[in-house]
Amino acid sequence: MTAIWQMSAAAITAAVRDGHLTAREVVTSCLERVHRIDPGLNAMVGERADVALAEAASIDERRQRGQTLGPLAGVPIAWKDNLVLEGELATAGSRMLEGFRSPYSATVLARLQRAGAILIGRTNMDEFGMGSSTETSAYGPTRNPFGRDLVPGGSSGGSAVAVAADFCPLALGSDTGGSVRQPAAMCGVSGLKPTYGLVSRYGLIAYASSLDCVGALARTAEDLALWLDAVAGADAADPTTVQAQGPVATHVAQRRDLAGLRIGLPQELNGPGLDAEVAAAVQRAVADLRELGAQVVECTLPAVAHAVPTYYLLATAEASSNLARYDGVRYGLRRDTVSRCEAMMMQSRSAGFGDEVQLRILLGTFALSFGYHDQYYGQATRARALLCSEFARAFASCDLLLSPTSPVPAFPIGSRIDDPLAMYLCDVMTVPPSLAGLPALSQPCGFTADGRPVGMQWVAPALREDLLLQVAHVFQAHTDHHLRRPLP
Repeated sequence: MTAIWQMSAAAITAAVRDGHLTAREVVTSCLERVHRIDPGLNAMVGERADVALAEAASIDERRQRGQTLGPLAGVPIAWKDNLVLEGELATAGSRMLEGFRSPYSATVLARLQRAGAILIGRTNMDEFGMGSSTETSAYGPTRNPFGRDLVPGGSSGGSAVAVAADFCPLALGSDTGGSVRQPAAMCGVSGLKPTYGLVSRYGLIAYASSLDCVGALARTAEDLALWLDAVAGADAADPTTVQAQGPVATHVAQRRDLAGLRIGLPQELNGPGLDAEVAAAVQRAVADLRELGAQVVECTLPAVAHAVPTYYLLATAEASSNLARYDGVRYGLRRDTVSRCEAMMMQSRSAGFGDEVQLRILLGTFALSFGYHDQYYGQATRARALLCSEFARAFASCDLLLSPTSPVPAFPIGSRIDDPLAMYLCDVMTVPPSLAGLPALSQPCGFTADGRPVGMQWVAPALREDLLLQVAHVFQAHTDHHLRRPLP
């Protein structure tokens, strides 16, 4: 018999609605698993157990009275520490926001609550989303359940581990340059970055505003579709949002095979530089896709060669602007050991920001400085536009693009933390669709010889999350990579 904590979000909400399970039973089971397993993983940085159990009891009472329940009724969900919830702590993994409690809720969390989901706690993350390993958090590193000496990826590593370790069937992350997809790949779960603007950023602590997206992690494409239907759509509080194209969850299982689907393999994302075992796993998956009826063709995205430097120029420039507010006067930690305002700000920022955040602020400030703005930031915006046009040309002959999610599987904790360039290159596959604002999804496609997960990344045209999730569902229906669990 499947344990409650192993059930999908779709199965949980169906069982709660039918009366086979109570929401309180579900939440209790998940919280007990967190308490038993998380001390060795450090995925969770805060719980709201009492509130979650009270919300579960309220859902059970509504069902007993015959009231209509939401599409995610009774589903426990964890959220990344850079999304704010009224009355709860929100630190973005940083000492700078230590002790901050939000006076309002992020739109995505409020919509989940209206859908009946139960928010059980916050997950660990790289500080302000700046990292690819969840090692830069003020709470300490998160450990991969497939190997306690391995990183889980980042920056949404805590959310990926929460799903992989069966703390909850769904967890929220943010994805600026791959921060949902890369940890999903390294932890053997699926992660969705929607089209830029499809999910509101209101209440997301900003890193790089033209790139930030709220995404989600789960084991199944069906669960990701349920989440997307609950949260997608225009929001008056975020002027960059767009209207949702319609529900996708009801259509996910409609496709039985991949007949007639044209899948492009960009040469620049499937060539040299890949770990051999990652490349082999993706090639085996491509063979499976052909057996399912897909037509696989090679294509090219030459501007991908410039994607990583383009991303790190744009993201750090926007970060230097967004994080300027944390000055010890208006926002954030304050050190009052000196009398001069300038010295106070310097001490406050030095104490509040970690090394990686300070490095990126300095890089971004330099890129925007007088005399260098056009040479660096301006050139990066032009490279971004070129990449967008190349994606458009690729989609003229392909329905979807496919690549590995990460060029390497999970690596040992501490092995790259002192080498920023090596860490940045972990994002080489994920930053191109982020720069273009396109929807992308990572799902498990195999394992290395020593049991580390490998993920492959699907990229679709804007607002085609329905196609992404359908194809991911078909692959899951014919493989079992997503069912492999690292812990009993």
